[in-house]
Amino acid sequence: MTHASSLATSLVSVRLITDDVERLTAFYERLTGVVADRPSPEFAEVRTPRGTLAIGSTATVRLFGPGSAAPASNRTAIVEFRVEDVDAVHAGLDDTVEVVTPPTTMPWGNRSLLVRDPDGTLVNCFAPVTAEALARFA
Repeated sequence: MTHASSLATSLVSVRLITDDVERLTAFYERLTGVVADRPSPEFAEVRTPRGTLAIGSTATVRLFGPGSAAPASNRTAIVEFRVEDVDAVHAGLDDTVEVVTPPTTMPWGNRSLLVRDPDGTLVNCFAPVTAEALARFA
C-alpha cells in the first residue's frame, strides 16, 4: 500500500475508548505525571513530547460509526512510555495498579515495567539501559 500524498505521514496519537474517561485519564496522569487536556467530558489527551494518548468516551464511537470500537476489549496493543527511571515508576505505584511484569531488563536492552490500565490495556514503561539500546534512541 502506498501513500500518494506529498505530506509526510506522522503518528499523532493513539486513542483508547472507555466507559469512564475520568478514571482512565486519572490513571495515565498518575503514571506519566502529565496533566491531561480535557476539551470535553467525553475526551482527554495526555500529551508528551513525542506523542499523545487520547482517551475517548464510548459516546464518541457513534461519530465514527456505531460499534466501530469497544471499551476494555484490547488484547493486541501495548501502550508504551519511555521514562527516566523504571524502578522509580514501579516504586510510585499503589496497590490498585496491576503489575504484569515487574522491572526487568529485556534482551533488546530496555528496562521495562508492564502494567494494566483500569480497562485492561497493557502499558509498558521502559528506559533504554544498554549501550545498544541507548544508541537506538539517540
